[in-house]
Amino acid sequence: MIQSRKTFIIAEAGVNHNGSITIARELVDAAVSAGADAVKFQSFIASAIVTADANMAEYQIANTGTSESQLEMLQKLELSHPQQREIFEYCQSRNIQFLSTPFDLASLKFLITDLGLNTIKVGSGELTNAPFLLEVARSSKKIILSTGMSTINEVSEALGVIAFAMTSGTSHAPSVKSMSAALASPNGKDAVSSRVALLHCTTDYPTKPSDVNLNAMLSLRDKFGCEIGFSDHSVGVHLAVAAVAMGATIIEKHLTTNRKLPGPDHRASLEPIEFKTMVDQIRDFEMALGDGEKTPTNAEIQNKKIARRSLVAAKKINTGETFTEENIVIKRPGNGRPPIEYWSLLGTKATRDIAANEII
Repeated sequence: MIQSRKTFIIAEAGVNHNGSITIARELVDAAVSAGADAVKFQSFIASAIVTADANMAEYQIANTGTSESQLEMLQKLELSHPQQREIFEYCQSRNIQFLSTPFDLASLKFLITDLGLNTIKVGSGELTNAPFLLEVARSSKKIILSTGMSTINEVSEALGVIAFAMTSGTSHAPSVKSMSAALASPNGKDAVSSRVALLHCTTDYPTKPSDVNLNAMLSLRDKFGCEIGFSDHSVGVHLAVAAVAMGATIIEKHLTTNRKLPGPDHRASLEPIEFKTMVDQIRDFEMALGDGEKTPTNAEIQNKKIARRSLVAAKKINTGETFTEENIVIKRPGNGRPPIEYWSLLGTKATRDIAANEII
């Protein structure tokens, strides 16, 4: 019997709070109302992750309508530790899991030590940040790793860092060779497959369907044996549902209270009613999977007599008369002898009088 599965759905609030705790709480409320399992924010100290003259991405310029520096944009979206704690506690009060993506060591430490998070979501931009990945893997119980912008070899290198951190003590010096060996070892493979989930995604906001490449998600599963998911930056909900149909067990999708708000990610986000539609469709699909046993449902059992057929007398048949192709037809309802007995009945004799159109 096939085991049923439940997709872990993450409402990616990200920086769609625009620096406002009020909007952040509204995003939590929207995620709860939509039926998401978790709501995810971003934890960073802007000055620690970007230089003063770093440019914004083209999609950020297009989505914000400004050409300020990354630092200026991020400083407006940065949440202090007290603000993050307030959101965390609000999530607890609403009975939804709080997640956050850290972008620097101080933020990572805050999430692990102060808020006690067991799961850390790592963004695509940090997949090649090996020293940071090492600390994430040493401090968290589970990692959800987005793989946007990456090659399969880069994913392998990142998992090598993680495998090394999870299977070696802090006294062991990391190196490219030791990390590769860690991923190839039985312990490393087991640690990665049991503690790491890989999210396929395309780092473009919004992503064109032609750039989504959902089959790459299956390549990640087949190569690394990890739980897989889809961080969806496309427009609409249909590709997220398709990913679940293909085997994704985690779906991450941006959520906004209003797509017209200023900010880099609102345009590629779902509004609350759309997010709920996505969740509902995924849950419908999960129910539709069933247990794999081919057997009639209760509703079908009630309809069998109506939809199926029985052996019926084509004309009056007298006692002792032989059943032939001329005096037997197959008609509804299906509460008589089943049509599979047609051939065995031919040539036998009637044991009673049977009226025309009477079920035999």
